[in-house]
Amino acid sequence: MARYIVNKNAQSTGEHEVHNVNTCQYLPNVENQISLGEHATCQSAVQEAYRKFPGYKFDGCYYCSLSCHTR
Repeated sequence: MARYIVNKNAQSTGEHEVHNVNTCQYLPNVENQISLGEHATCQSAVQEAYRKFPGYKFDGCYYCSLSCHTR
């Protein structure tokens, strides 16, 4: 299981990026991180983000959650 966070700040395309804290070298500043908890996959973490924050868009980080990266 890995710990995931989502960036409070949206990208220029409108998505909030989901990151694997255990492996990512491109994490947002701590004050811009919202914990999504422990997940086996980035897909599960992205689903949790949608559950916690309905109405927002999410995308996996290209560097640490490539299989969830859609842009």
